This record gives sequence, structure tokens and C-alpha cells, in this order.
Amino acid sequence: MIAYTIRRLLAAIPILVVSSFIIFWVASMSADPIRQRFEGRNPPPPAATIQLERERLNFDAGFFRQYWDWLWGLVVHQNFGPSINSAMDIGGELGRRTVITLRLVLLAMILALVLAVVTGVLSAVRQYSKLDYTFTFLGFLFLAMPSFWLAVVLKQGAIAFNDSVEGSLNRRPIPTINHEASVVPEDFWPRMMDIGLHMVLPTISLALITYAALSRFQRSSMLEVLNSDYIRLARAKGLSARRVMVRHALRTALIPLTTVSALGIASILGGAVVTETVYQWRGMGDLLVNAVRDQDRYVTMGWLLVAGLFVIIGNLVADLLYAVLDPRIRYE
Repeated sequence: MIAYTIRRLLAAIPILVVSSFIIFWVASMSADPIRQRFEGRNPPPPAATIQLERERLNFDAGFFRQYWDWLWGLVVHQNFGPSINSAMDIGGELGRRTVITLRLVLLAMILALVLAVVTGVLSAVRQYSKLDYTFTFLGFLFLAMPSFWLAVVLKQGAIAFNDSVEGSLNRRPIPTINHEASVVPEDFWPRMMDIGLHMVLPTISLALITYAALSRFQRSSMLEVLNSDYIRLARAKGLSARRVMVRHALRTALIPLTTVSALGIASILGGAVVTETVYQWRGMGDLLVNAVRDQDRYVTMGWLLVAGLFVIIGNLVADLLYAVLDPRIRYE
């Protein structure tokens, strides 16, 4: 399995290079960020100032030279390139923002998977019952909701709840904006509590949208497994219902969900962009929005590179989990 993992990681390198080249090409075709930055200033900046900025950002070189310089600096010097904001260290900013987004995305994904497995299994076991119809309705309801709309509704609901109980509790129990925008306690446990409270609303927003699609896959997969011949044989041999359900049916039914979850990493990252904007969560989503607004090419490239790594690692983890869920699968 170690050799397989190394091969997969090595195979990901050309994928990242090709995708980065395409993204760099698309980004280079957008409007000139330097012109946008200095346009309309009165008095206009000297031509020498504009030329120095172009040289700093390497915009005076040809396209292939720009891409090669960026790729060489990234591989050899771990330098993501210069930002429009000269004071920004792109690598350091990406590292800080990635940690903030990861704790949000991972917690939301775990919550979504737990909800999807529980509701999907219960719906399959009690097919066409009131419980099944209820979970089906909720699944399609959250699936149809735009992520930004659900985030705004939850935020406004929390604000209304805070206003109604603030007088009796002398505090606002549900924070509705990013913890980094407020005063953060210095002690460890109070700080963890503060971060946890601020993660409640964005985590629920991301988890509900993600769980809706996963629960439908889990229900469909569970129904297919329950109607298979080997499950009928296990029941005929007198195995307990719990053992048949957990050790045979559920274990097999989790394989398709693992595949869908790995493919859903890109979508949950996209949802995180919207969710972080609504809740002022200063993570990767906020960084991407600002980079696109300022046409900051190298920040955008760094963001997409990190997102691509997340997708590749997620798919690798899913492949490795297949061997855990299905003993017949072995990676040599």
C-alpha cells in the first residue's frame, strides 16, 4: 500500500503542472491588474512607477517566461510569487488561511457524513415509511437550497435569537461573525471555546448542504445491498439483524459513499467560499474573493494549487479506504 500511495502522489505531479499551466493562461488573459490599480488616480502616477510595478510582478516578460519563473520559484524556493499587495507573503498567508478553512471544512464534512449515513440507513431499512418520506423531503429541501441563502437565513435567525435572550443572559450566545474579528481570549480553553462557538453556524451551513446529496447516495446504496443475495444468505444462516446490518450490509454500502465524498471535496471547498463570505470567516474563501476582485494572479494560483492538493489527497484517501471496507481489494 505504501508503494501504491507513492505512485499516486507522483502521478499527481503532472496533473498539478498541467492544471496550473491552464489556470495561469486563463488568468493572464484577464484585465490588466496594474492598469486597474492606477486608473483614475489624480494626479496619475509617473510612468516609471508603473514600469517598476510591472517588473516587480514580472508582467514585462512573455507568457511562457512568466509561467516558468513562477513554477521555478515555487518548486525551488517555495515562493508563490509576488502579490499585488507588496506587503503580503503569499505562502505564509496561504498557510494561515488553510488552517482556518480546514478546521471548518473537516468538521462540516464529518458532520455531513454522520448525518448522511444515519439518515440513509434508516431510510433504506424503513423504506416507504413516514420516516423515509421525512428524510427524503429534508434531503431534497436542503439539496435545493442555495448555500448562500441557507447561510444568510441561519445567520439572521441567530441574530434574532441573540436579540431575544441577550437581556436575560447578559451575552450573545451564538456568535454570527468570524472569531478573528472580535477579541479572542488568550487562555487555551477559553480560546478553544470561543473558536468552537464561532464555528457553529458556518459548520451547520456547510454540513446541511453537503449531507443532502450524500444521504441520497447512502440510501440508494443501502437498498441495493439489502436486496442482494449474500444478505439473504446471511439472514438464512441465522445471523443477528445487527450483525447483518453492521458487518455486512453497511460496510459494503459505504464504498459508493466514500467515492462520492472524495469527489465532493471540490464542491464543499466552493461552498466554503460563500459561507466564509457570509460569516466573515477569514479563511481560504475570503482570500480567493479578494484575489479575484484585485485580479491578484499569483494569490489565485496559490489558492487553486492548494485546492487541487486537497482534491488529490481526498481521492487518495478514498482509494485507500476501499481496502478497509472491502477485504477483496488489495493494492500491490
